Amino acid sequence: MSELPPCPKCNSPYSYEDGALLICPECAHEWNPAQAAEEEAVRDSVGNVLNDGDTVTVIKDLKVKGSSSVVKVGTKVKNIRLVEGDHDIDCKIDGIGQMGLKSEFVRKV
Repeated sequence: MSELPPCPKCNSPYSYEDGALLICPECAHEWNPAQAAEEEAVRDSVGNVLNDGDTVTVIKDLKVKGSSSVVKVGTKVKNIRLVEGDHDIDCKIDGIGQMGLKSEFVRKV
């Protein structure tokens, strides 16, 4: 028997298949597992899907917390790493160092 994913709404482990959809008997949420995987992908400011190792550019001046430094518009960031959490990109920026960025402030090159 294949293991079905838990409900994305209430995390119930009792989901079941009904045709192409998965259904949660506890909260009655219905979802398509193929679309759910695509929605979970990290996207940049214009909707491009980001992957580990991509190169992005910053689209807005960003102040660095705890420092007087600023990451300027157009700064190219190479070899990003996607992570879970509030800041979904870990990277190293020349002249500033290790940093966490939000995907809404970058654009894929």
